Amino acid sequence: MSKPDWVELGLPTLDRPFGLHLWPIFEKAFESVKGYKPQDFRFVQGETPLSTFKVTATVLVSYYIIIFGGREFMRNRKPYELSLPFKIHNFYLTAISLALLVLFAEQLIPTVWRNGIFYGICAKEGGWTDKLVILYYLNYLTKFLELIDTCFLFLKKKPLTFLHTYHHGATALLCYTQLIGNTSVSWVPITLNLMVHVVMYWYYFQSARGIRIWWKQYITIMQIIQFVLDLGFVYFASWTYFTSTYWPWLPNYGTCSGEEFAAIAGICILSSYLLLFISFYLATYKRPVPKGRKRAKSALIEMKDEKVPTVSEARRRLSQSMGSSSATSPNGRVTRSRKA
Repeated sequence: MSKPDWVELGLPTLDRPFGLHLWPIFEKAFESVKGYKPQDFRFVQGETPLSTFKVTATVLVSYYIIIFGGREFMRNRKPYELSLPFKIHNFYLTAISLALLVLFAEQLIPTVWRNGIFYGICAKEGGWTDKLVILYYLNYLTKFLELIDTCFLFLKKKPLTFLHTYHHGATALLCYTQLIGNTSVSWVPITLNLMVHVVMYWYYFQSARGIRIWWKQYITIMQIIQFVLDLGFVYFASWTYFTSTYWPWLPNYGTCSGEEFAAIAGICILSSYLLLFISFYLATYKRPVPKGRKRAKSALIEMKDEKVPTVSEARRRLSQSMGSSSATSPNGRVTRSRKA
């Protein structure tokens, strides 16, 4: 029995780094579903699903309404177990992340090897090919699948932390800005993120099976390293773009493809991730157990596991704050308290 023509297997080469040529297999699967080859896909604003800011923002606002509304709905109800759905969710995210990662690697390894890293991150022909664009888009769609993570939290009555709720929404927005901004450097944060997600979702899958994992701490370390590398590439690409465009007398390597708003969005969102994940790591793994609560603490470390308050909690905090911030003097006048 002869093998199908879309199965190309042999010794690893530069153009087939895994021995098995993955793109023809992906092409066959994609074409059987969509009716056209993946490299013929075009991201067109207003036509492609989730391709406009209005639609993306609507989905993200709906996400926040659902998770906070769901938390209120579950307030006086027993938590759901959801063991099997949680396992399935984490397993398919592990599989999707791994599939996208190896497809990215197959496309990028020969390009970067032959033309260099600058060509890969700054040339449109290097980091924004037709084959890469469909992978960027599929990765973008997975960010909406990952929003289901938070639904499991409120259904199981786990706390909704600022880091978790902010990170999921901001990542979907980040991927959107890079797609419409045509940023060739996008593959660096995406591939590093996929690498971390393969490990992270596999950890969650194994934990849901009741298997104790000793290397949980190292997932956070991987995330921090990921953001450091992300920012190194994004800062470099942004620097060489802006200097070559507006200040050519400053040192630069020449122009870099991508829109300015996408560069700014990438810098701001990725920088916030780095600060938040470093504070998360310090607060979770490096903070000594305090004998008493100290007044001077980092706001970011507090933010690490700060629970997003409910409406009633926010109202109570506000009333307490207003009550403690003012006092009546002996002569009947209201004075402001000096208490921080």
